[in-house]
Amino acid sequence: MDKYHQTQQLLERLESVMREAGIWETKSPASAALASVEPFAVDTLTCSQWFQWIFIPRMTQLVVMQAPLPTQFEISPYAEEAMKDQPGFAVVLGVTREFDDLFRAK
Repeated sequence: MDKYHQTQQLLERLESVMREAGIWETKSPASAALASVEPFAVDTLTCSQWFQWIFIPRMTQLVVMQAPLPTQFEISPYAEEAMKDQPGFAVVLGVTREFDDLFRAK
């Protein structure tokens, strides 16, 4: 299985576990919040919002376009700290660790 296919599967799993945990939102944040230039949009979005409204769409776009995927990638430390008190924390963290493993420089 190639990296694009693995990435798409992980993106789908991340969405699924977020939905199951009840942290998937139906209404998009304001466009100004989505335009943050801070890493993980920490100044305007929660971690789960960042996953839903920025990370998943951008990674999906890379997969669809077969564009170069990120390297030396690690999101679990952020998720671990930012989501520690949220529902579904453990399962979301499990998926983010799989992303980290897939995109770790080899």
